[in-house]
Amino acid sequence: MFVLGAGVCLADSASPVSLDTSESLFSVLTAINVCGYDQELGASHPLRGQVRAEVLKTVQGSEEARDATKAMCQFYDDHQKPDPARTLAQFVSLALFLNPAPAFTTKASGADLPPDVTAVEGFLPLLQNFYKTADLHAVWQQHQPGYAELTARYHEPLAKMLFDTEIYLKLPSAGYLGHQFTVYLDPMGAPGQTNARQYGSDYYVVISADAANQLKTDQIRHTYLHYLLDPLALKYPDQLKRLEPLLEAVKTAPMDESFKSDMSLLVTECLIRAVEARITGGKVSEDRRQKTVDDAVAQGFILTPYFYNALVKFEKDPAGLRNEYGDLLASIDLRKEQKQASQVQFAAQADPELLRLSRPMEGKLLKTAEQRLSVGDAETAQKLAQEALDENSEDAGHALFILARVATGNGDMQGARAYFLKAVEVAQEPKVVAWSHIYLGRILDMQEDRDAALDHYRAALSAGGSLPEIKAAAERGLQQPYEPPAHEQPQPQ
Repeated sequence: MFVLGAGVCLADSASPVSLDTSESLFSVLTAINVCGYDQELGASHPLRGQVRAEVLKTVQGSEEARDATKAMCQFYDDHQKPDPARTLAQFVSLALFLNPAPAFTTKASGADLPPDVTAVEGFLPLLQNFYKTADLHAVWQQHQPGYAELTARYHEPLAKMLFDTEIYLKLPSAGYLGHQFTVYLDPMGAPGQTNARQYGSDYYVVISADAANQLKTDQIRHTYLHYLLDPLALKYPDQLKRLEPLLEAVKTAPMDESFKSDMSLLVTECLIRAVEARITGGKVSEDRRQKTVDDAVAQGFILTPYFYNALVKFEKDPAGLRNEYGDLLASIDLRKEQKQASQVQFAAQADPELLRLSRPMEGKLLKTAEQRLSVGDAETAQKLAQEALDENSEDAGHALFILARVATGNGDMQGARAYFLKAVEVAQEPKVVAWSHIYLGRILDMQEDRDAALDHYRAALSAGGSLPEIKAAAERGLQQPYEPPAHEQPQPQ
């Protein structure tokens, strides 16, 4: 269990729920600020600007600190994502996996690290040097009163929200011994972004204060509901197994792929969406709450209406959700829900899921991308492959291979060629390497560059000639130039 500080208890004394700050998180976020991370700087709490100015002044006055900063920022520049939110997310994940400063060692290693942490693990020795030369610990100590003031300001409204959530569910967090829910507060990030993580049985939410000190209640509550409800679903495997046919009905939904293959995740998310709609109470109209439910269904969370209606009865019952959960699952009419799901017209896109699991399902995005590509849904296949590539969560070579085939199908031969060449460079799977060479050979044949095409057909034989289908395709390419059938682009045989 990764407990990053005692923090301020948000519930009763036995509760594993806390609001805390972390020098490791501060150090990582301050480092990327120095390297040019300016997202939402104008809306941030004044502490962010103060820290930035002080650290930059120290760096400018020390050649050693300037050298350390230059090396660190080169790494940061090389690992930026097209979306600044994704850039922040990977460094937040790294910070949550760190032991205290100044060591900055990871609390796990190798395969036990989430992929987004592995992608930026090389930042750590550079951070260690920067921390020392820029005297970052002194800056951290100097601003402890400011951090304490922020924590105190957030404590009461946050504690009330969590308490109200427990009261609604009649489910006290004190019963979750061995589990941890920690809200980290640090003003050095973008105030409009919330990062939530689940690592094993521990849940974390990282928030950044804004100039108005507004609390991101909805995002924190969403993760807290996961913390409370995720363990309940795992106690009813037979009921979840009974509901698995519903997964087929959401295959084309725009929600995250993890919900389409794990009934536990889908059920829990539907229940959470229903609770969020109900818990607003008199704050919004029934029409507004119903729209929230309808929007959830359009994204693929098809059991949200069932749970929304079931919660009306639950609210009048003195029994807590822990006692009622099994009956809630048992009362789901599978045929009725399948019929209703078959009539849903899914939305074009879904809200991004706030909570990120520590370990994504291995190969799930690319497996689904291959399935979508095989039925002609190139747009979804492209989206999933790009997501796997951006998140560095699965085989980059395979992701590039899928993107290349999508480009081929769209007639973008220049883009396809670039993707196939990248796939050849980074792919580990012989089959992917071999087929990439075959595709490149066919593209070059179509461009009347026969000598270069022959080189790729030979390379395909070398990489995967033991596979009959690859051997046959490569030998055909060696015997005669490729000519695609009318109105078709080259495809593997």
